[in-house]
Amino acid sequence: MSTRSIGKRVEKKEYVLDAAGRPLGRLASEAAYILQGKNKADYTPNLPGANTVRITNVAQVKMTGNKRAKVYYHHTGYMGHLKELTYEQQFERDPKKVVEKAIFNMLPKNRLRQRWMNRLKIEV
Repeated sequence: MSTRSIGKRVEKKEYVLDAAGRPLGRLASEAAYILQGKNKADYTPNLPGANTVRITNVAQVKMTGNKRAKVYYHHTGYMGHLKELTYEQQFERDPKKVVEKAIFNMLPKNRLRQRWMNRLKIEV
């Protein structure tokens, strides 16, 4: 057990989410909600919480609607080297990155975001 700065004991809990057949957005929003600790009564916005999330069967997650046209961008650091991959190309290359990026973008953009992401475990 770890203690928070306010002196309370925090119960660590690992949640296992099965991604098989679930839409990507619903899976990502549920994982983000749990990582922030919003599913517990002692939720505090400025503390990272103690929940860990393990996601299994990521290769079987489904994308609904017209979102297959989604494009993932990254820049190499060189001028003019903005690379882009479609959803299908990225999913074929590494399905874990697709789920990880979806969860990362659903978390609040603050100093705790990387600490929450460190508690996320993704299994193919």
